[in-house]
Amino acid sequence: MSGFFGVASKNDCVMDLFFGVDYHSHLGTRRGGMAVYGKEGFNRSIHNIENSPFRTKFDKDIEEFEGKLGIGCISDNEAQPLLVNSHLGSFAITTVGRINNLEQLKDKCFEYGKTHFLEMSGGVINPTEMVAAIINQKDSIVEGIKHVQDVVKGSMSILIMTSEGIYCARDKYGRTPVIIGTKDDANCVTFESSAFLNLGYRHEKDLGPGEIVFMTHDYLKQEQAPFEKMKICSFLWVYYGYPTSTYEGVNVEAMRNRCGDMLARRDDVSPDSVAGVPDSGIAHAVGYANRSGIPFARPFIKYTPTWPRSFMPSSQGQRNLIAKMKLIPVQELIKDKSLLLIDDSIVRGTQLRETTEFLYDSGAKEVHVRPACPPLLFGCKFLNFSRSSSEMDLITRRVIRDLEGTENISYETLQEYADPDNQKYQDMLEEIRRRLKFTSLRYHRLDDMIESIGLEPCQLCTYCFSGKE
Repeated sequence: MSGFFGVASKNDCVMDLFFGVDYHSHLGTRRGGMAVYGKEGFNRSIHNIENSPFRTKFDKDIEEFEGKLGIGCISDNEAQPLLVNSHLGSFAITTVGRINNLEQLKDKCFEYGKTHFLEMSGGVINPTEMVAAIINQKDSIVEGIKHVQDVVKGSMSILIMTSEGIYCARDKYGRTPVIIGTKDDANCVTFESSAFLNLGYRHEKDLGPGEIVFMTHDYLKQEQAPFEKMKICSFLWVYYGYPTSTYEGVNVEAMRNRCGDMLARRDDVSPDSVAGVPDSGIAHAVGYANRSGIPFARPFIKYTPTWPRSFMPSSQGQRNLIAKMKLIPVQELIKDKSLLLIDDSIVRGTQLRETTEFLYDSGAKEVHVRPACPPLLFGCKFLNFSRSSSEMDLITRRVIRDLEGTENISYETLQEYADPDNQKYQDMLEEIRRRLKFTSLRYHRLDDMIESIGLEPCQLCTYCFSGKE
C-alpha cells in the first residue's frame, strides 16, 4: 500500500509537507519521497525506509528544501515522486494504486513512440513512470489524467505538481480516498485526513470518484466532476486506515468500535477478558468489551521503540519472526485465563497461530478468536494490499482446496464458502480453527461489517470477501 500528501502554500511549505508525509508512515514499508518546487525549480529526495523511520532519513533534506509547492509519499514498492520533463512541461508525480494491465500498456506506449522505461528490481516497470507516460500521450495534463482513468485496469489516484500548482485526482471508482484540507494561507491534499489535523488544516472536501481538482494556495478549481459510482475499499476501515482518519464522513476508530459491538451481539462465549491484537485490533476489542461487559485487557504489549512499523522485510519468514518479536506477554493477565482475541483479519494464519501458541505457552486456558472482517477468499485486484503472489497464500483457499480435493474451485462453490449460513462456511471455519489451535473461531459477517461502516453497500468494495465487483 502507499499514501501521499501535497501542499500548496503562500509561504514555505516544507515543514507541512515533511510532517504530512510522515503521518502516512503506517501505509508503506520500503520508500519515502518528497519533491518541492521553489526558486531553484524542482528539488527531490527519495530514501529507503525499510530499516528506520521516515523522519530520520529526511532530517538533512528538509534543511536544504525550500518551496511553496510540495508533494510526497510513503510507498511499499516503487520509488516516488518522479520528476518528468515532457512536451507538457516539467512536473513531479506520485501515485497510489495498482495497474493490472502493465504489460499491455507498455506495449501501447512503445507503439505510441515511447522508447524505453527504467526497470526496477526484478525487471518490473515503475507504475508511476507508466502513469506519467500515459499522461504524456495527451495535449494537457487534465486530458492525460482522464486517459489514465480510461485505460488503467485496477485503480490509480494521482498527484501532479507543476510550477503553478498541484493536480489532485482520485481513482475512477474512488477505491482509495483523496481529501482536501485548507487553512488561511494554504491548501493540502492527503490520503489520510489525520495527516493534516495537527498542521492547522480543516477538512474542506473528499474528492469524489474520478474527480480532478487543480489546487493552489488560495483556490481549488474542479477540472472534472466526480463520477456517480463509488467502490471505496471496506478494508481501509477494518485494517489499513489510521484510527483518527475519516473517509466519506466515517471515522476509522468509531467504525472499529461498532464492529466490535456487533461481534459481541452475536457471540455466546464468556471469557475472562477481551484483547485486541495491536494495533488495529484494539478498537474492535474495546467495542466488544463495552457491549458484552467482559473486561478489556492487554495480555501482550507491542514493543515499538526498536521495531518500527516501517521495518518489515520482504521475506515472509522474517516478517513472521519480527511480528512475533514485537509482542511481549504479560503473564499475570494470561495464566489460567480464558481470553477472547480480536484481530483485524486472518490472511495466511501464520502470525495469529504463533500468537495463540505463545498465549498457551504463557499459561492461557482458552483462546477464542474473532476476526473483525469476514473470511478473505479472494486476492484484491484493485489495490496493493498484500504481498501474496497467489490466492493459495490465503488460509481460507488452502482449507477449501483440501476440503474440496482440488485447487480448481468454481466461483459458485466459493460463494457457498462465503455464505455464513451455509454448511461449507461452517466446515471451513472449523478446519481453520483446528489448524490454528483456537478454542473457538467466529468471523465478522459481511452484512454486519457493512452496517458497521454505515455507507450504502453499493458504495463499498467487498471483493476480497465476496468475489463480487
